[in-house]
Amino acid sequence: MKMPLLYFVFFLFGCSILTAQEGNSSPLTIEQIMQGNDFVGHLPSNIHWSSDGNTIYFDWNPDAVYSDSLYAYSLSSEKIAKVDFDTEYDLPAPRGTFNVERTRKIYSKNGDIFIKDAATNAITPITRTTAREGIPHFTGNETQVAYLKDDDIYVWEITSGTTTQMTHFTDKKDEPEKKSDKDEWLYQDQLALFDVLRERKEKSDRHDTLSKRNELKRPLAIYKYGKSIENQRISPDGHYVTYLSVEKPEDKGTIMPHYVTESGYTEDEDTRSKVGNEPDTYQMFIYDIADRTIDSVDLSNLTGLDYVPEYTKDYPDKPYENEDRIGRISPPVWSDDGKNAIVEIVSNDYKDRWIVLLNLKDASVTNLDHQRDEAWIGGPGISSWGGSDLGWMPDNKHIWFQSEKTGYSHLYTLNLDTKKTKALTSGDFEIYDPRISNDKKRWYFTANQNHPGDRQFYSMPINGGKLTPLTDKTGKNEVTLSPDEKNMAILFSYSNRPTELFVKKNPVFSKKAGTAKQITESTSGAFEKYDWRDPEIITFKANDGAEVHARMYRPDADVKNKAAVIFVHGAGYLQNAHRWWSSYFREYMFHNLLVDNGYTVLDIDYRGSAGYGRDWRTGIYRHMGGKDLSDQVDGAEFLVSEHGIDKDKIGIYGGSYGGFITLMGMFNAPETFSAGAAIRSVGDWAAYNHGYTARILNTPVSDSVAYRKSSPIYFADGLEGDLLILHGMIDDNVHFQDMVRLSQRLIELGKHNWEMAVYPVERHGFVEPSSWTDEYTRIFNLFQESLLGKVSEN
Repeated sequence: MKMPLLYFVFFLFGCSILTAQEGNSSPLTIEQIMQGNDFVGHLPSNIHWSSDGNTIYFDWNPDAVYSDSLYAYSLSSEKIAKVDFDTEYDLPAPRGTFNVERTRKIYSKNGDIFIKDAATNAITPITRTTAREGIPHFTGNETQVAYLKDDDIYVWEITSGTTTQMTHFTDKKDEPEKKSDKDEWLYQDQLALFDVLRERKEKSDRHDTLSKRNELKRPLAIYKYGKSIENQRISPDGHYVTYLSVEKPEDKGTIMPHYVTESGYTEDEDTRSKVGNEPDTYQMFIYDIADRTIDSVDLSNLTGLDYVPEYTKDYPDKPYENEDRIGRISPPVWSDDGKNAIVEIVSNDYKDRWIVLLNLKDASVTNLDHQRDEAWIGGPGISSWGGSDLGWMPDNKHIWFQSEKTGYSHLYTLNLDTKKTKALTSGDFEIYDPRISNDKKRWYFTANQNHPGDRQFYSMPINGGKLTPLTDKTGKNEVTLSPDEKNMAILFSYSNRPTELFVKKNPVFSKKAGTAKQITESTSGAFEKYDWRDPEIITFKANDGAEVHARMYRPDADVKNKAAVIFVHGAGYLQNAHRWWSSYFREYMFHNLLVDNGYTVLDIDYRGSAGYGRDWRTGIYRHMGGKDLSDQVDGAEFLVSEHGIDKDKIGIYGGSYGGFITLMGMFNAPETFSAGAAIRSVGDWAAYNHGYTARILNTPVSDSVAYRKSSPIYFADGLEGDLLILHGMIDDNVHFQDMVRLSQRLIELGKHNWEMAVYPVERHGFVEPSSWTDEYTRIFNLFQESLLGKVSEN
C-alpha cells in the first residue's frame, strides 16, 4: 500500500468521492454499478394473487421513483397497471387463515381484522380501531374469530357480530398485601375490641362478595408477575386459552454514538447486548375458560432434557450449569378436526428440538419426535427459534415436519398412535417451503434436487412418491400459486439475469402448460448495454477431501494478469455459488469489472454455507475461521495449480462474515493472501449478538476455547499483507466498536500495513450510493496496488 500509516478516512456528505480508477480498463465504472437498482433496474417482488385468481399483484418500480408501488397484471387483458392507493388499501391481505372448508378467510391488515366470504368475495371488517389487532384465528368450532389486542384475546361472533373479551392479563395484583404476624395480631385484636369496626368489616365483606359475583361474569384476571405474555391462542372449540409466560433477564446493551446528526449534537443509540446473555425462562400455561382455572404445562418428561453438551468434556473442571433447558415454545398447531394439537419446543442452547402432543385436560405433553444436534438445530424448515414448518396430514392421525435425520432437510410424517415416522422425500438435496394442496392430494414445495445451485418447484403425492417438476428454467423459481392452484406466478432469475415475473399454467391441471411467459421487463438500458458474464459453477477438492462448490469468473487470455481475488459471502449460512441473481449483485457486477481488468475471481460456498445439508451447515461449529477459512486457502491453491495464478497475487475480500474470514485469512494465512479488504467485519465473536453466536460457539463463559480459536483479534500479530478495513460507524449489527478495538490491537502490535475507512452515516447494510462507490473504489485500488503494483493517484 502506498502509505504504511494508519489513517481514518471519514466520508461526509458534500465531500468529493473517489471515482477515478486510472487503471480500470472495463467499460463499467464503480460509480455506475454502485448505484444499485438505479443502475440494474428495480425488480418485482412480494407476489400475491387476487381472490378470484385473475390478477397478480406485485411490488415494482419501473419508473425508478422514490419507492416501489403496487402493480397488477390481468391474466385476461395481459396488461400491467399501477394500483391506486384507495384500491390497494381495500385489497385483502395476501396472507390469512382459511376455515377447514375454505369458505371463509380471516386476515389482519393495517392493524385491523377482516373476514372474507370466498363465494361472494364480500369483505367484512371485524375491527376498525386505532389500536392494533392481529393474529386472527378461528374458534368456537369456526363460528367465531379470535384475535389479539395488546396482551388479550377477543372473540367476535360471526352470526351476531358480538365481541367478547376472553382474557385479562394484568400487572395489577388484586390480592391484599400479606400482613406480618405482628400486624395480623393487631388487626384481629382491633376487630375483637370494637363493635363498629367489626360491623363495618362485615358490610365490606358482603359488598366484596357481591362484587366477586359480578367478576365471575368477566374474564379471570391473570397476573403477569412482571413477565411478558406471548403466543396467546384460544382452542378451536373455544374452551381453552394457551399462552407463554416469559421472564427476560435484563442484559446490558451497547451504546452506539451518532456523530453526523440533524441536531448537530452527538446522539447515542442503545443497541443489542453481547453474546452470553442469561437465557429467557419460558413456561406454558392452559387457562380453562369455564372453570376459571390455570395449569402450568408439565414438560419434565421431555426426552433428553438432562442432556449435557459434548463440548463440556473439554472442561472437566468446570461444572455445566443450565438448570432449565426449555427455550422457545411455539403456539399449538391444531388438527383440522380440532381434536389434537402439537407444540414445538427448542432448548435454550439450541441443540434440541421436541415436537409434542399437547394434552389440554391434564396439562401434560406426549413426546412425538426429538431431534438433537451436537452443534445446533437448523436447516430449511427447521428453526432453532421455534416456529418451524410442520402441520397435520389430511387424516388428522399423522403429523408432518422436516428433519435433518439423513443429513439433509426432508419431509417426514409421524403416526400419532404408533409414533413411527416415515420419510416422504430423500436424497442429497433439500426441501423448501412445503405446503399441502387445497384438495389434500399432493404436496407443493421447492427443492434443489438437480443441483445445489438450482431451485425448482415440484409436486408430489400426499403420501410420498415421485417428485414432478412444475418449473423447468435453470435458476431460482419462486412460485406463488393462484387460489385455485391452476396458475403459477414465478419470480425467476438466472446468474446473469435479474429477477423478473413470469406466469405459467400449473402442469398438475394442464397437460399443455407450455413455457412460462415473462410479464415484466425491469432492467435498465444502461444495464443491458453490458454483456454480463455467466460465471462457471465449479467444484474443487478441499484438503479434507470435501467437494467445494464455487463460482468462477475467468478473464480472456489476452488480458489475464495472473492475479486473483477471492470473494467471501456473508451471513455464514448463505449460498452464493448458485445459478440465480445474487443478493450480492453489486459484488457480482464488481467481479465483472475485475475480470475486465484481467483478474480471475473465485466466489466460494465454504463450510457453513446453505444448500448442502447438515454437515456442511455445521462444519464451523466451535471453530469459525477453521474449515471455512481453509476452504478459501484451498481455493487459492486450486487457482495456482489449475489456472495459472501467481501465488503472490491473490487478494481476498468480503462483508460481515466475509469480512471476518478476510481478517482471519490475512492474519492466519499470510502466505496465501497478499491483500484483503474486510467490510463490516466481526473482529471478536465475544462482542457479537447472542442468538447467532451462541449457536455456533456456545458462550464465552462456557466455551472460551471456541472464542479464542475463532476471533481475529487474537491473531492480529500474523498480519503481513496489505489490509483495508471498512466499516459503518452506526452499524447496529456488527458494532463499529469491534473494529476500533482491533485497530488498537494493531497499533500495539506495531503493524503499519493497514488502513481503515469509516462511514459515519452508514449501518450494516450501506444505503448511500456515494458510500458504496467510495468503499469499492478503495477496494479496487487496494488490489491494483498490492497485487499488480499499480499506484493510484487517489
